[in-house]
Amino acid sequence: MRAAVLGGGPGGLNIAISLKLRDPSHDVVVIERNKPDDTFGWGVVLSDETLGNLHTNDPVSSKAIRDSFVYWDDIAVHYRGAVMRSGGHGFSGIGRKRLLNILQDRARSLGVKIEFETEAAPVDSYKDFDIVVGADGVNSRVRAAHADAFKPDIDVRACKYIWLGTHQKFDDAFTFIFEETEHGWIWVHAYQFDADTATFIVECSEETWRRAGFDRMNVEETIAACEKIFARNLGGHRLMSNARHLRGSAWLNFNRVLCERWSHKNVVLLGDAAATAHFSVGSGSKLAMESAIALANYLDSEPDIASAFRRYEEERRLEVLRLQNSARNSTEWFEDVERYFDLDPVQFNYSLLTRSQRISHENLRQRDPQWLSGAEKWFEQKATGHIPNSSRPPMFVPFRVRGLELANRVCVSPMAQYRAKDGTPNEWHFVHYAERAKGGAGLVFTEMTCVSPEGRISPGCTGLYTPEHAAAWERIVDFVHAETDAKIAIQLGHSGAKGSTQLGWEESDAPLESGNWPVLAPSAVPWSAQNQMPREMTRADMDQIRDQFINSAKMAARIGFDWLELHYAHGYLMSSFITPITNRRTDEYGGTLENRMRFPLEVFHAVRKVWPDEKPISVRISAHDWIAPEGVRPQDAVEIARLLREAGVDLIDVSAGQTSTRARPVYGRMFQTPFSDRIRNEAGVATLAVGNIYEPDHVNSILMAGRADLVCLARPHLSDPYWTLHAAADLRYDGVRWPKPYWPGRDQLSRLKSRNEALTGKV
Repeated sequence: MRAAVLGGGPGGLNIAISLKLRDPSHDVVVIERNKPDDTFGWGVVLSDETLGNLHTNDPVSSKAIRDSFVYWDDIAVHYRGAVMRSGGHGFSGIGRKRLLNILQDRARSLGVKIEFETEAAPVDSYKDFDIVVGADGVNSRVRAAHADAFKPDIDVRACKYIWLGTHQKFDDAFTFIFEETEHGWIWVHAYQFDADTATFIVECSEETWRRAGFDRMNVEETIAACEKIFARNLGGHRLMSNARHLRGSAWLNFNRVLCERWSHKNVVLLGDAAATAHFSVGSGSKLAMESAIALANYLDSEPDIASAFRRYEEERRLEVLRLQNSARNSTEWFEDVERYFDLDPVQFNYSLLTRSQRISHENLRQRDPQWLSGAEKWFEQKATGHIPNSSRPPMFVPFRVRGLELANRVCVSPMAQYRAKDGTPNEWHFVHYAERAKGGAGLVFTEMTCVSPEGRISPGCTGLYTPEHAAAWERIVDFVHAETDAKIAIQLGHSGAKGSTQLGWEESDAPLESGNWPVLAPSAVPWSAQNQMPREMTRADMDQIRDQFINSAKMAARIGFDWLELHYAHGYLMSSFITPITNRRTDEYGGTLENRMRFPLEVFHAVRKVWPDEKPISVRISAHDWIAPEGVRPQDAVEIARLLREAGVDLIDVSAGQTSTRARPVYGRMFQTPFSDRIRNEAGVATLAVGNIYEPDHVNSILMAGRADLVCLARPHLSDPYWTLHAAADLRYDGVRWPKPYWPGRDQLSRLKSRNEALTGKV
C-alpha cells in the first residue's frame, strides 16, 4: 500500500510508524512544510493510558519517549495570594520538539520517507497513492479541500491565549496562576517538559486582552507585558516565544473542530484535522496518536480501505466525543472563570479541579484524601460556623435558610403523581411522601399543587383550595414531622395553557378526550396545535389568580408546611408570562423582561406577605427555553433570578425547558447544573440544582464546587425512596438517621459494605 501522510506532527508520524510496523512493504511518505527542528508549541502532556497504548504499538519509540519525560504529581493553584496544592494527579511531560525528533528518527529507521520544508500539493494530486492521510492540523487544507464531504463544524472559542516558554521550570507541579490586573484577570497554565524549560500559556478574555492593549502589541511587547504581570511567579526568568512565524502578537483563539465525516474516498482525517480538544485538558496529541494506532490497526485487519475507514471512525468517534465533552466543560470554565473570582480559594481550587467532570469528588479522595478532607471541613465550617473534628461529604452538611435548618442537602424533587381525585391527595400520596421522607432526604417537595380546579394540569393533579385538600395534606405533613428528620415543601402552581390535559402516562400534554375545562394564559397562544386556545387574561383574571395563590399559601402555612415553592417554570401559567415565546402582550405585562416579570413578581409579593417570615420561599424557573434566539436564554435567566432575589426570593430552583413544543434541549449528565452555577455565581442567589443527577458523586461535586446550595433528585427517588440512606452507606457515613424499626437493615447493610470492601481490597 502506498500512503501519503500530509503533516508531520505527532499524529502524522505515528500513523507512518504504525503502518510500517504492520507491513514493512508499505510505501509511506510524510510531507511536512517545516524543518525537522521547527515546532511552534512547547510541551506535550501524555497520560499513563496513552503511554501504555504507545508501548503496545511500538515499544522502541515508547521507551525513548518515557526516557525523555519529566514527571510530576501535584497541581498548584495560585489565587488571591494563596497557593493551594493537591496531589495524586500523575502528569508526564515532554518537549514537543523532542517528541517529534524521537518519532522522526523512528519513522526513518523503519523506512518512512519524510520530505521536510515541502508544501503539500492539492489533495487530488496524490492519485498514485492508495490512501491520503490529512494530518495537517486545525487549519487543515485537506479538510478544506473536501469540506462538502467532511462537513466540519468549527467553533471559535471566546478567550485569547498565547503559547510561551520559560526557564522558570515549575518542576514541582502543574501550575495555574490567576492574576488580577487593572485591565481584568489574566491566568497561566504552566508545566515543565524538560530539564530546564516549562510551557507557559497565558490566557484571558477578549475584553481584558483589548483593554490591556495586547491587540496592538507585537510579540516582544507582549512578552514584556506578561513578564511584568507574572514577575513574582517567574523568579527573574524571561519568557520566550517560538511563534515568530505568526503575524501580529501571536495570540490565538482556540478552534473547536468536529467533522461529520472523517473520510472521503481514499482520503482520511487524523488528529486536529478531524477533531480538536482544548489545551486545558492536554489531549490534542493524545487523540492524534491514539487515532493513528486505531487507523493503522483497521487498515491492517479490514478487507478493504473503505471498511477500514468506517471501522476507524466508528471506534474513535465515541472516544473523541467523550474527550471533547470534557474539553468543552473545561473550556467553558475558563471562559466563565470571572464568575468564580468571589469564591474562597478552597472552593475555587475545587471548582477548577472538577471543571471537566472527568474528576469527581470521590476520585479526588483517591488522589489526595488529606486535601479533600480539609476541603470538606472548610465547607462544613462555612455552613455551620463550627470547626469540625472530622470531615463529612458536603451532601450531609446541614443547610440553613431563614429560620429553617435542613439536616442535609439532598432534596426529593417535585414529581407529579396524577393520582388525586378532585384535587384531594389520597393513600397513594401518603405512602409516596412518607416513604421518601423516611429515606433520609433533607427536604421533600410535593408535586405541583394547584391553586384552583381550573389551574390543574390534569384531573389527577393535587390541589390546595378546599378543606378536604387541607386535611389530606395535614395528615402527610404531620407524619413527616413526627417520624422523620425531613422537612416538607409545598410547590404551588397554575397550569395555564398546559391545563386540562391527560394523565402523565397517557398522551402527555394532550387535551382530555372529553370533559375539558377552559384554560387561560397571558396571550392567546395554545400549547400546541392540538391543544385548546387559551383565553387571554384580563386584569380581573390576574387579581383572581393572585388571590388563589394567597389562599393556598395561607392554607399551607396553617397545615405546617416548612417551605413554599412557586412554580414559575415548564410553560405553566407564570412561566408563560416570563418567556416571550408565549407572552405576546402589548400592555405593561408584555414586551420587556421587566414587564413580563411584573405579574409573577406581584404574585410572589402577595404570597410572601401571608407566608411566615421564618420560612423560606423558592421559585422554580426554566433557565433556558432551548429556542434560540427568541426564547429565554441562560443570560436572561440570570436577570430573572436577580429580579426574584431583589424581591426577596430565598432560593432559585433551576430547571430548564418544557416551555414550548419547539424546544430542542441538549441532554446529558447534570445537564441543567451549568444554569444553576451561572445563576448562583452571577446573580448572587442560592440555588437548587436539578436534572439527570443520579449519583452521590454528582451531588457532592455540585455542592463543593459552589454550583448549587441544594441538589434535587427526581427519578432516582422514584426507583429508590431510600436513595439518601443508601448513598450514606456507600460513602461509609453514619450520620444520617434511619427509622428505628429499620436499624437491623442498616446494620446488615453496613456489614455487607465492609465485607465487600475487604474482599475487593477497597479502602
